[in-house]
Amino acid sequence: MEKSWKVGLVGTGFWSDKHLQAWSRIPGVQITALCNRSEGKLRHAAAKYGVPEAQLYSSIDEMLAKADIDIVDIVTGTETHLEFVKKAADAGKQIMCQKPFASSLAEAEEMVAHAEKRGVRLMVTENWRWLDPFQTIKSVLDSGELGKVHVARYIHTDYYTPRMEPEAKLPQPFFRTMPRLLFYEMGVHWFDTWRFLFGTPKRLTAELTQVSNYIVGEDSGLVVLGHNDFYGFMDMSWATRQKLDQPLGESVGPVHLEQFVIDGSEGTLKMYTDGTIAIVSKDGREERIVKSRTGLDHEESHFRLQSHFIACLNSGEPFQTSGEDNIVTLRMTFAVYDSAAEHRTVLLEEQR
Repeated sequence: MEKSWKVGLVGTGFWSDKHLQAWSRIPGVQITALCNRSEGKLRHAAAKYGVPEAQLYSSIDEMLAKADIDIVDIVTGTETHLEFVKKAADAGKQIMCQKPFASSLAEAEEMVAHAEKRGVRLMVTENWRWLDPFQTIKSVLDSGELGKVHVARYIHTDYYTPRMEPEAKLPQPFFRTMPRLLFYEMGVHWFDTWRFLFGTPKRLTAELTQVSNYIVGEDSGLVVLGHNDFYGFMDMSWATRQKLDQPLGESVGPVHLEQFVIDGSEGTLKMYTDGTIAIVSKDGREERIVKSRTGLDHEESHFRLQSHFIACLNSGEPFQTSGEDNIVTLRMTFAVYDSAAEHRTVLLEEQR
């Protein structure tokens, strides 16, 4: 008989509702406790998901000391992760930790080692690979229908940072002051997804720029990824109008329009910005729709991700995005900044 799992979630801010929606749908899981410094956000989440007032906490220490929980879901800023992961591990709890996992490789390695020492499981909340379009792409690649991959092109477009004026209300206002922005905040998603689809590349070369005057970090960049027998690139920007097909409106938030093109010896896969996925035949004469208009289904991606977490706890199988695995993703993320600053190609294997 499978175990029932009691979850205590830390951080009831912007993204936490997607976690809570998913937990509420997974059989054998109960949202038992919530923790946040903001009483208003805490009570709002508690009312929506039926968590009693006695199980609301203003600190992780209090929650770990008093709540009857098996899992700690950490949905707070990266600067808190080292402290919170170590405290949850010391309390013997299984841990799911939001991305970006750590602000340095040393912190990531310390968290992984501490969880292992305490005998608890640790997974990083990387939902991008669980989005329906990328699950579909993975299935196509695994089927061999494209043949040998020659080139992979990943393009992300948004017109976000130029609209971050000081008076604009943002869902995540800390983006304005992050010294590493696009390829740290979003790059961990992209590199984890790239590794999910193609494995870890051998080489990385990056060029970065800052377009918006309202931020500190970079908001556009190009990264070339070299594998043994093919190459790919990421052309990513939060400051381009190139794919906007409708007015943005008054509110300022992410749009996240993504495209993927994978050229193979037997055909080409194309992911359009609405999530439609098609395969172009080898002779280029036909285009067949594989999946229609799913878009980036974030809520469902969290349900898939968190269901995977529970399934692995029940079975003992390894997590796809374990803390240890995410160290490789972070290595790629930090290599972007090293490459751009030093104008050189980073050999990823040498960093291990």
